[in-house]
Amino acid sequence: MINEEKNKAIAHQNKILGREDFPKLRKLKSSDGTIVYLWDNKLHNWDGPARIPEGDMRKREYFLYGFQYTEDEWKEKKREWKGIPWYKDPRYNSRNAG
Repeated sequence: MINEEKNKAIAHQNKILGREDFPKLRKLKSSDGTIVYLWDNKLHNWDGPARIPEGDMRKREYFLYGFQYTEDEWKEKKREWKGIPWYKDPRYNSRNAG
């Protein structure tokens, strides 16, 4: 439900701005209960596991842009994704450079 709302919002925004459609996140469910999230035909999900075999959360697998990560690596990537941009980070301020 949330992914569908995000996809509709992105499509509406692109229509207003006159841009071509951005790839949409798709949720697929197979007959054996496996849940897969695809973005641009690659396993990908920023919100949680991208593959849940047979619907069993204990076997979940995390993917970003088609690359598999452990849960800890995925959390670290997500943590890096959120944050201040490099140009607002005081470590990269040119006035402070030696």
